[in-house]
Amino acid sequence: MEQVRQDQFDGQSEKKQKSALLEILESVAIAVLLAVLIRMFLFQPFIIPSESMYPTLQISDRIMVNKLSYHLGDPGRGDVIVFKYPMDPSRDFVKRLIAVGGETIEVRDNVIYINGNAVSEEYLPPDLIMNGDFGPVEVPPGTYFMMGDNRNSSEDSRSWGMLPEENIIGKAVVIYWPVNRIGLL
Repeated sequence: MEQVRQDQFDGQSEKKQKSALLEILESVAIAVLLAVLIRMFLFQPFIIPSESMYPTLQISDRIMVNKLSYHLGDPGRGDVIVFKYPMDPSRDFVKRLIAVGGETIEVRDNVIYINGNAVSEEYLPPDLIMNGDFGPVEVPPGTYFMMGDNRNSSEDSRSWGMLPEENIIGKAVVIYWPVNRIGLL
């Protein structure tokens, strides 16, 4: 009789171990699936590779991009956007949206004009002097005019043209690394 009880305990213990192992595997599988879905559809991290957005973003800053934001609303002037580079879609760029389809942009005497009106850009250093004038150019519907904040060291719409809407990955929303630069964009 005692032998039967011991066998029952061993069987129950083995079932509990298998059950615990299955629960752990199930939890890991769910966590991996959620991480993949979040990265595919909601948020994606990026590392800043150049100084084109200085001083807003610096080399090696890590940012989080909201991939859902422009499915719920349109991009707006001043948004910092990550997108597929139109000249080589295998590369991702980050720039600031300056003008949207239907607007006319001009850079004259160190000031950006949209439809003839000067645009205030508080995010730029007050002593920034842009090299040369640009435009006027009308931005076609369904496209965007993008510029880096480091205007004299930025490969942007002034050189490669307009950004097609379908190239947009998402809106940069936060710097999460390094610790001393954590903050919203």
